[in-house]
Amino acid sequence: MKVCICGGGSLGHVCAGVLSSHDDVQVSILSGKPEQWNRQIEVTDINGRVFSGHIAEVSSNPAEVVAGCDIVFLCLPGFMIARTLERIKPHLSHGAIVGAIVSSTGFFFEAHRILGTDARLFGFQRTPFIARVKQYGHSAHLLGYKPRVHVAVENVPDAEAFRQQVERLWITPTVLLDNFYQAALTNSNPILHTGRLYTMFAGHETRVHDHNILFYREWTDEASQMLIDMDAEFFTLLRKIGVEGIPTLLDYYESHDARSLTQKISSIAAFQSILSPMKEAGGGWVADFESRYFTEDFPYGLAFIDRLCREHGIEAPCISKVLAWGMRQISKEQ
Repeated sequence: MKVCICGGGSLGHVCAGVLSSHDDVQVSILSGKPEQWNRQIEVTDINGRVFSGHIAEVSSNPAEVVAGCDIVFLCLPGFMIARTLERIKPHLSHGAIVGAIVSSTGFFFEAHRILGTDARLFGFQRTPFIARVKQYGHSAHLLGYKPRVHVAVENVPDAEAFRQQVERLWITPTVLLDNFYQAALTNSNPILHTGRLYTMFAGHETRVHDHNILFYREWTDEASQMLIDMDAEFFTLLRKIGVEGIPTLLDYYESHDARSLTQKISSIAAFQSILSPMKEAGGGWVADFESRYFTEDFPYGLAFIDRLCREHGIEAPCISKVLAWGMRQISKEQ
């Protein structure tokens, strides 16, 4: 099986290492920095297990890595999805399946527009791994697994056989979703990240902190309540458009109120070392509004949910407030 991974971020590194560790999988990389990639990649998980494999080809030219692939897999931020689909389209083999590690930043909608409604597609509802690069192009850390992942599949002749393939390749129990909306609309990063960031920085955007805040370990009840309120608005939208099968944040985190949600999120082992989008300045740490937590999750995550709410006449004051604040911060940096 030939797989091309598009993107060289943390998830791209970990997926490259995990997939290439399978004896029957040949992995190539489409990257803007091909010269920085080694042909051997090593990924170490949180338990010390090492995944290592060979990278067949690395190139910034899709003609050199996409042609002939069975699966082309996007590990990209939202702003790069449309342009990458346009670039790979001429080189896709007949029957190739195009997928995305993150589906909530417009992947399915852009793929339908660019590749056509009959394109063979798949996308994860939530990422299967928590990932960080160790040495770019050489190694990475797999900081945590999901107990199971849900995947949306479109136009693949045998969806169940493909589900089994995904489960094997990404070494994570995998469940088929009923439709692509269940992956394209999510209360994960577009709500989880944005709500937390609003409660961290809104109203004191330039404050200098004495340390880089641990994003999850130092979670607050205020952040939990914001998530609960935004999630309620999100589910009003889902009910209006008839989407089922997405758990509420309280259900997903096995909680019943803000306090129990805080306790749950702040105690997840795999999240303990994850820092906030901050940078050193003024003798301490300040918010980094150029981080992908801002440039990805507001304009290519929450904005889409907000737009659908408006189109369907749904009042979503918390979502709109958080989005407006985040977009103001991004615009200041441009």
